[in-house]
Amino acid sequence: MPKKFLFAFIGLAVVFGAIIAVKKKQFAPPPPFEFPPEAVTTAVAEAQDWDRIIGAVGSLRADQGVMVSSEGQGTVKRIAFESGAVVKQGDVLVELDADVERAQLAAAEARAGLAGVNVARARELWERNAISKSEFDGSEATAKQAVADVSSIRAVLEKKTMRAPFSGRTGIRVINLGQFLDRGNPIVTLQALDPIHADFSLPQQRVSEIKTGYAVRLTLDAHPGVAFEGKVTAVSPEVDATSRTVRVEATLANADEQLTPGMFVNVAVVAPEKTQVIAVPAMAIYYQPYGDTVFVAKEIKDEKSGRTVKVAEQRVVKIGESKGDFVHILSGVAAGEEVVTTGAFKLSNGRKLFIDNSLAPKAALAPKPANT
Repeated sequence: MPKKFLFAFIGLAVVFGAIIAVKKKQFAPPPPFEFPPEAVTTAVAEAQDWDRIIGAVGSLRADQGVMVSSEGQGTVKRIAFESGAVVKQGDVLVELDADVERAQLAAAEARAGLAGVNVARARELWERNAISKSEFDGSEATAKQAVADVSSIRAVLEKKTMRAPFSGRTGIRVINLGQFLDRGNPIVTLQALDPIHADFSLPQQRVSEIKTGYAVRLTLDAHPGVAFEGKVTAVSPEVDATSRTVRVEATLANADEQLTPGMFVNVAVVAPEKTQVIAVPAMAIYYQPYGDTVFVAKEIKDEKSGRTVKVAEQRVVKIGESKGDFVHILSGVAAGEEVVTTGAFKLSNGRKLFIDNSLAPKAALAPKPANT
């Protein structure tokens, strides 16, 4: 009996050993899970030379602009311009009724003529000692008074005719024929539009960065996609005590009169010196509450395959100004490093990357989107 039990025990041990040997691999722990490479696009951080730009907002002002007003009193007899017309300096704009003044001028000229004849006759008599010196002086003073009266009436008559003080374009007239005008009543605006000025202000800490002669670019909503070029022509020598800003004037050519006084404009003052920056496409920035980051594609050696692969390395960066499709990286990324541009939201530190730039969007400093 003991031998039978021994053989049975040995048989069971052999059977269980065979079962364990066969099933051993099924009970082994699984290998660690590894994410497949993530498909992304990348771009290389570039060292670029950017224009040093000082931005501001301002408004346009005519080179010369006035409201032409009445200098005299009277009824409007003739309107010699059309609303919105171009006029030359000295052109007649409005004439007031001056019949009374012309009659007064004719009478004054007659008195002046008679006074002149009397002075000539008195001089002959005085030279022959036929009259006293006081009588001669009186006739001479009367003649001068008559001449002064003529000049006074001519001045009044001249003010009955309003002329353009400079060349420009008229606005919409605010008078009508037959209307009585008093001194100072408005007639029409007159604006000299070429050249035109842009007035804007800069904070006092930026005064040292701007000088006369610097180039200026203007953009405005009325002409989207168009940049108007000009130059800084004046910088105020004083700082406003309330706002601590300095007023700056730029001048632009405006022969086609696309720019109109009073328009709101965005101003970019371009300094002649270039600034070297490290730039990456704006889409590479992963904006997060704790700081802006980018994912850099780093090359490492895969321990299993022994091949070189690229993995994501997340870095916190400090960004500066943006220009076009690019952002200035102040710290965190060096020139020549490859950064992920699309697909960053799916990445984590150490994630393997599959880079396919065949359909990557192209970044440009001056993008021109196609009309849709």
